[in-house]
Amino acid sequence: MRNFADRLTERITACKNPTVMGLDPLIEYVPKHIRDVYDHNFANKEEATAEAIFAFNCQMIDAVSDIIPAIKPQFAYYEKYGLHGLAALKKTISYAKSKGMLVIADAKRNDIGSTADAYSSAIIGSTTLIDQSTVRMLEADAITLNAYLGIDGIKPFLDTAKADGKGMFILVRTSNPSAGDFQDLITEGGKPLYERVAEKVAEWGADLLGESGYSSVGAVVGATWPEQAKTLRQTMKSAMILVPGYGAQGAGADQAAQNFDETGRGAIVNASRSLMCAYMKRPDLAPMDFAVALVDEAVRMRDDLNQAIERRNA
Repeated sequence: MRNFADRLTERITACKNPTVMGLDPLIEYVPKHIRDVYDHNFANKEEATAEAIFAFNCQMIDAVSDIIPAIKPQFAYYEKYGLHGLAALKKTISYAKSKGMLVIADAKRNDIGSTADAYSSAIIGSTTLIDQSTVRMLEADAITLNAYLGIDGIKPFLDTAKADGKGMFILVRTSNPSAGDFQDLITEGGKPLYERVAEKVAEWGADLLGESGYSSVGAVVGATWPEQAKTLRQTMKSAMILVPGYGAQGAGADQAAQNFDETGRGAIVNASRSLMCAYMKRPDLAPMDFAVALVDEAVRMRDDLNQAIERRNA
């Protein structure tokens, strides 16, 4: 299978859009007309909830699959709804891939040895069954990871990435306000911890460079830290950078643009609530027309980011 970074870069180029739609659903986000259908037709309300979420996801994917290159489902929002929620997650991943979108599993796994290997097999790799056949359980294209345990927690994912053309985004500088509690700690030599993690990301990704020039070992760098992003972009010259923090978390296009390289490539910016809930800010539209609001917001975000990248590199 082709290198993940190459496939992601190709898809971004085809869509002319360096964004990813986070699918982090709460049942409250699902328009009422969809909720009502499943509430009335399913006696099991856990199943009804999950099926309504899946239906909402599918309609959003249908609306933007030719505009946005990838989705990023956050696993916690599906685990919250139990086994039916996990079934909705699996079906959402399959549906997005059937529409040509790439899937970044926002799972933030962090363990070592055989446990890390099991996570890798479940989410981006394959699992051996009782008859020795293999099956891909979730078949995401990439996964988010926490590197706090060092290479012991990363190597199983590197092995899967090499064998199966998959990718990963490792937490380096996150978008939350308290990120600095640990990430800003000064290490020997005077560098903050997040820069040391970035150096490791660059090192671990050296063997997974694609034809695009980017590695399938990427990084997560929040849009809320634009000055740090400039430094990290230089440290991780070949890394694809996943950029959260845009939109509902407060960062704008000019801040997010700091994660792109001088060619205007090498990063992908996530938006979740600002896309999923766009219809809630559109009193001119009926909730039944939520896809119109979604498309409008997706196009606005695409254009804003592309203009910000041009300004940065002018």
